[in-house]
Amino acid sequence: MPPRPPLVLRLGNPRRRINIGLIVMTFVLSIFAGRLIQMQGLDSKVYEAAAVDQRQQTEEIQAKRGSITDANGHALAVTVEAREIAIDPTKVPEAVRAKVAALLARHLGKDEREMAAKLARVDTRYQLLARDVEPVVATSLLKEPIPSLTATETYRRVYPGGDLAGSLIGFVGDEKSGLAGMEQARDSVLAGRDGEVRMETGRDGLRIPMTSSQRTPPVDGRDVRLTVDRDIQWAAQKAIAEQTRKSGASSGTVIVMDVRTAQIIAMANAPELDLNNWRKAPESQYVNRAAAEVFEPGSTNKVITAAAALEAGVVDPGTVFHVKDHIQCADRVLRDAHPHPPEDMTFQQAVAESSNVATVMAARKVGSQGLYEMLKAFGFGSRPGGGVPGAEAGLLPDYKTWSGSQSCTVAYGQGVSVTALQMASVYQTIANGGVKIEPQIVAGATDEAGRFVPAPPGKQTRVTSEETAKEITTMLESAVSAEGTGELAAIPGYRVAGKTGTANRYDAELGRYDGYTASFVGFTPADAPRLVVLSVLQNPKNGHFGGQLAAPVFKDVMTFAIKSRKIPPTGSAASPVRTRAGQ
Repeated sequence: MPPRPPLVLRLGNPRRRINIGLIVMTFVLSIFAGRLIQMQGLDSKVYEAAAVDQRQQTEEIQAKRGSITDANGHALAVTVEAREIAIDPTKVPEAVRAKVAALLARHLGKDEREMAAKLARVDTRYQLLARDVEPVVATSLLKEPIPSLTATETYRRVYPGGDLAGSLIGFVGDEKSGLAGMEQARDSVLAGRDGEVRMETGRDGLRIPMTSSQRTPPVDGRDVRLTVDRDIQWAAQKAIAEQTRKSGASSGTVIVMDVRTAQIIAMANAPELDLNNWRKAPESQYVNRAAAEVFEPGSTNKVITAAAALEAGVVDPGTVFHVKDHIQCADRVLRDAHPHPPEDMTFQQAVAESSNVATVMAARKVGSQGLYEMLKAFGFGSRPGGGVPGAEAGLLPDYKTWSGSQSCTVAYGQGVSVTALQMASVYQTIANGGVKIEPQIVAGATDEAGRFVPAPPGKQTRVTSEETAKEITTMLESAVSAEGTGELAAIPGYRVAGKTGTANRYDAELGRYDGYTASFVGFTPADAPRLVVLSVLQNPKNGHFGGQLAAPVFKDVMTFAIKSRKIPPTGSAASPVRTRAGQ
């Protein structure tokens, strides 16, 4: 076999390899060049904006909340400068945490363990330590050797009066929004509008020099002026708090109202909410009971029955009723407050002595529909306007649904439910010659320029004739005389017209009647009315009659109010009237 030829290694064409390599390199470089052109040319502004956006930070500039003042401009709620103290826990070495926690606790008035726990949160670079810190405290704290501590300028809400009109004014939460009372109801006026500043910062959070910034200034909130008089409010709170304590009542309420304008001069509750410590108070104190708590009014409601009967012309003040101490009404026997032998009494006397039986007899002459329509005309069953926060409508069932006994009990204030505000409005209507004015709590507010703009007056509605109102006023004067149930409400030198109320109290938690509601409401001077005062005590334990418990509160508050308002006696005497049959 002949020998094989030797293998020969043939090398490729070097020119060809070079050309292929150049083609590949050109293709890759063209991709890079295209991408570069896209980034630096076509999409340069997009990437520039993204880079700026990454560096740009937005800080909120908080608007200053408007003030709430009383009718004379005295501050009830104001906003002052404060600081929010925060720290970056990752910048606090573990070895000094205990010392830093002690420093923070001492300056901020916090628990040392709470501060230590916040410093241990090394999983975050921002830890809020305290809100609403006094600027002087923050300045002192920043001088301590504490790393990465910051103090941000902010505001805090202060209530100079503490619990003065607490549940009426309400309070502001951590997010600076109103959470109750006027703070919530007028939040859109008080809050203003926050501003902001946008700036470019580096990785360390510091502003990059020479970069632009955008600032939108905040719009501060506007001030709200109430109709409340600070001094009379204080007197009302003091009087109802003392009587609530003495009587062992679960709560109490006082309202003072201007007869001519229906402006609320005082709206007091006991116990009252301390606005500077609202977080520690029970939620029940957040409610303005004077406008929201619903109860059966009892005998203070008899003026509406009287108005319905007088307007219908079925009785007059001298109409005589033969009154027993009980009356059959459907399947129930209804009784007067006190046993008495059958007697003849005028309608005037019936109101003065608060006879349930005589009131039912008058109501029967009117009929259920007529009584219902008068109750509705006085505002029962509908929410009062005027901007009182939390105001409830009460309960006025349609007369077509009244039971046989309810058609009688409604006449003397059982079987319907009202609020203290609604009942005060009833007596404002009588005192104002039969003209009901929508209750007012806001006197006005400042505009954007800081000028005060008064609120429009309340809507006026005629409910009874002037003659009927005068006749009822005369009856109510008799109720405060020695012959009436409200003798303890009499004020020396002044003519007082008013009415006691003692009603069985419905307890919603128990689902049954339990205890009593004691009340008194009236106005003075009776012949030229200026002020209405209503006092209510819920579930008193030491006595339960309105004339015994609520009338003295009326006297104390009204005496203070007429002196404060410099309202003189008229100097006239009550007209002699026929109160008893046979006189």
